[in-house]
Order: sequence, then C-alpha cells, then structure tokens
Amino acid sequence: MANTSVLISGIGIAGPTLAYWLLRAGLSPTLVERAPQLRRGGYVIDFWGLGFDIAERMRLVPELRSEGYDIQELRLVNAKGRRVAGFGVDVFRKLTHGRYVSIARSELASLIYRKVEGRCEAIFGDSIARIDQSGDGATVTFERGDQRSFDLVIGADGLHSRVREVAFGRQNRFEMYLGYKVAAFEVEGYRPRDELAYVSYSLPGRQAARFALRGDRTLILMIFASDRSSGPDLREARSQKAFLHHVFGKAGWECPQMLAALDRCEDLYFDDVSQIKMTSWTSGHIALLGDAGFCPSLLAGQGSALAMVAAYVLAGELARSPDRPLVALERYEKLLQPFMDGKQKAAERFSRSFAPRTRLGLYFRNQMTKAFALPIVARFALGRSLLDRLELPEYRWMGG
Repeated sequence: MANTSVLISGIGIAGPTLAYWLLRAGLSPTLVERAPQLRRGGYVIDFWGLGFDIAERMRLVPELRSEGYDIQELRLVNAKGRRVAGFGVDVFRKLTHGRYVSIARSELASLIYRKVEGRCEAIFGDSIARIDQSGDGATVTFERGDQRSFDLVIGADGLHSRVREVAFGRQNRFEMYLGYKVAAFEVEGYRPRDELAYVSYSLPGRQAARFALRGDRTLILMIFASDRSSGPDLREARSQKAFLHHVFGKAGWECPQMLAALDRCEDLYFDDVSQIKMTSWTSGHIALLGDAGFCPSLLAGQGSALAMVAAYVLAGELARSPDRPLVALERYEKLLQPFMDGKQKAAERFSRSFAPRTRLGLYFRNQMTKAFALPIVARFALGRSLLDRLELPEYRWMGG
C-alpha cells in the first residue's frame, strides 16, 4: 500500500512525533486537533531515558537544552518555608549520564510540532465524530461535517481520547483512577522566587509546589487526594477554583497567595490522576498511542517520553511493512505492551509516595529524600525507575 494515508488525532507530543517518523518512512500523515491552536500552559516534566534517545534521533537535543531547565534541587519545606527534606537533582543527571532535562510539556510539544509544520496537513479546531471501518481502511466523519477516508486512524489524543471512545468504548471501561486530582497554572511576578529549585509543601493528602520559569513567570502545582464518588461537579473552571480554595484555603505556607494568583489566572489545567489500562490498543485499522492507550499517569514523570518511544516504534513497524499495516500494528503492540505494563506498575507505586495521605507516610517520604544525598542509596532507590529495559529497534528510514 504505497503512500499510506494516516490520520492522527491529537497535536500534543505523541501525534507530531508519529507524524515526523511517518514522514521519514515515506507515508502521508494528517494531524487533527480539537483546540484552535497549540496548547500552552500545563506543567513541567522531567525528560530522560529512551525518550531522550528518540529526541536525539530527531535532532531535538539542542533545543531541549536551550528551552529546558537544569533543576538543581527538590526542596521540601514546612509551613514556615524552612527546608525539612529534599535532595540535589544532580543524582538524576549522574544516573542518566547527563541525559536528563526538565521542560514545560507544552514547550516540548511545540518543539516537536515545528519539525513537521508545513510538511504535512494539520487541521486545528476540529475532532473526530465517527469512524466507519472497511476492509481497505476507515472513513472518518469530522465534527464539522467533513468526511474523508484514510488507510489508518491513530488516536494520540491523550487521557480523554476521542478516538478511544469512538472505537473502543467509554473511558470508564479503561480508566484506573489513582485517587488524586492535580491543578497547574502559571502566574507572572510571583514572589518569592527560587531559581532552579522545585519547592514543595505537603500535608497529608495535599501538596502545593512552585517552580520559577523564565520571563518572571512561576508554575504553581497543586495535588490533592480526592474520593471520586462524591463531591461537586468540577467540569468548569469556576468550580475547580472554588474547590481548590476549599482544599488549600487553610493549608498554610504560601497557599493563600497561590490561591490569590489562581483567581487571576485564565488558563488552568485541572484533571484526575489516572491510568489507562487496555488489553489491546488496536482495532482493525485503528490504533492508540501514548496516553490514549497506556497513560502511566501525570505523576509518573515519563508519559511524554514513553509516547515518543511508542510513536517511533509504530512508525518503524509501518515502514517495515507498508503493504501490511495491520501486521505492523500487531507487532507494535506485541513489542511494547509488556514494557508499558511495567511502567504503569512503577507509576502506580510512585503516585502513593508523591503525596502521602498520612503524617507517617510524609515522614518516611521525607527521610527517604534525605537519604538520596548518599549516592549508593540513590542508585538503589532510583536506578531501576530511571532505567528503560527496552532495546529500541533499528528501522530503515528515508532522508532526514
């Protein structure tokens, strides 16, 4: 099937990465994104492992270094702002041999998109309403009413994937809620500032943190335990802000001024901390990629890198078998599913230590971070989580 046409839903990280490698394979990707433009804001991610290898192969590392941050310290503070625990982040750089950077997720997405911008069709402000499969491919009906045919449809549209809903079923069939909600927003002129330090304050089941960004901006992150079965409707920004006031209003430290900054912000990221668990990511001519198929959770810290790895493998398998795309999808799933299952299990364990629900849990977490100052402890505690036990396949690509 020469010049295979592939519709990719989602212009975040997974989608444009896949488009880049599909172009390298000589295929024809089309990107579609519900938002009217590239999304901004969100949160800062730590980027390492095999995702770093993919970025290197895409010649993105100089931009990653330029736009990213070399965080120096994770600082855990008490209600008076005094340091009670934490560690220097150089331990991560040593364990990853310097292949580690922190970067705004939206900035990483923008860097990747620039690699394909103008080289393939990109549709903003539209989404998939329906997919009808046949023996030759899939006919897609868009929300705006257009109808087009593609050889393959790939859902790279995140935790709340529209493609997954249309092709596999409602989200509640596959979502495993990890018991936390997260909010992130940026504010200008926030004080105090601590350059290159992630400063975090915790109470049982609650964490508020800040990180100084360039341009006198500060990222504020709030995480809290929440029973999903009860509580107010949190679909609107106004109710989300009100609930954050309810949870953090009397928490102490800088929470009052963080909430005052929240009231001024117009771009709030607010979501559940969940995983997506599926026995299969493919259905005929449809496949899922990244968080849409195997979200490890926001707290895992590696979702973006894993999405880039999966995009590389999916495109490579299609390059290997351009005339047998369904065989390529089967190989993509078989190669990656055990690896992603392991990452999800590790992320589930990590989420429980990120914002412990008890004072005893907080105490043990703090003591553990102090112990990371000892290299042997850091290697033992972090080494396995930083190591990606997967050998990237080598594929034959066309010109750069």
